[in-house]
Amino acid sequence: MKRITVFCGSSFGTDDIFRSQATALGKMLAQQKIELVYGGAKVGLMGAVADGVLSGGGSVIGVLPHFLQSKEIAHEGLTELILVDSMHERKTKMNELCDGVIALPGGFGTLEEFFEMLTWAQLGLHKKPIALLNIAGFYDAMKTLIQVMADKGFLKTVNQEMLLVSDDIGDLLTKMRNYVAPEVGKWITKTKV
Repeated sequence: MKRITVFCGSSFGTDDIFRSQATALGKMLAQQKIELVYGGAKVGLMGAVADGVLSGGGSVIGVLPHFLQSKEIAHEGLTELILVDSMHERKTKMNELCDGVIALPGGFGTLEEFFEMLTWAQLGLHKKPIALLNIAGFYDAMKTLIQVMADKGFLKTVNQEMLLVSDDIGDLLTKMRNYVAPEVGKWITKTKV
């Protein structure tokens, strides 16, 4: 893995561990010579993970829509800042640049970006590892919901197992390195009318 995209909140949340773990993830990426691709902002967990990489001498590529740059949230210290026209173009560019994805705690935007990448993997559009850093149990409820999806027949076990989860940064990166994408079969079949 040469580059990892990280999706996360543009705020710090209510618990200091979110910020400290975002910074620690950034430092570990730098130590392991993995470049960070992220949303390009200097605020919240986004800024913390970027600052962690930069403080460790690593490389950070930010991808930011023009309309957010005009709100003065762009991180000024990045290795590279790529400006795009839309949120969709941002996700597409982040996908093109990375070898895997990690989601840290965040809100609607984090989940939307994360689930689109996971859905693309489910559809066989890429074979990248998709992971959650489950800081302080933040994603426990989502893990439960995903189990309900599988139990109720809306999610195949093979697809459920595509999601990598850990509360430990080193363990999560090891899972991502060892990930082998499942073979995606034809999941929609035509029926004769």
